[in-house]
Amino acid sequence: MRALKTDITTLALDAIVTAANSGLRGGGGVDGAVHRAAGPQLLEACRHLGGCPTGEARITPGFNLPARHVIHAVGPVWQGGTADEAALLAACYRASLALLRQVGGTSIAFPAISTGIYGYPAEAACRIAVATCREAGDGIDLLFACFDDCTLALYLKELGA
Repeated sequence: MRALKTDITTLALDAIVTAANSGLRGGGGVDGAVHRAAGPQLLEACRHLGGCPTGEARITPGFNLPARHVIHAVGPVWQGGTADEAALLAACYRASLALLRQVGGTSIAFPAISTGIYGYPAEAACRIAVATCREAGDGIDLLFACFDDCTLALYLKELGA
């Protein structure tokens, strides 16, 4: 496991994860960037998936991305920590890793799921992401793709790097 400040849409891996909404319709932040880079075929593929509940993930081809697949993980909206947010966040990381394995993949990049517009405190989300991936990511080349220096610093600290 490692963390880098990078644009997740440029990574040539088996899969990149996007922080999706439950309708899988694209949006802002990472999800918007992934949809723009992948091209209109990604939205069309998402339409056939029928949405995705919080804490779960769905997979599509990467289309125009260098990554073979996009995993659409729906993290929780932060509600103060009283609505099972930690368990739901961990579940979407586990679900993403399970989908990667189902397609025979061994490399994946995650953004900081739920920390943007969904308001999850970044430090707490980072702890959950790293702990869950340590537990469930055995044998996977795993990258935390950080958007900014502050997020990168949190991941590097949590990884002990």
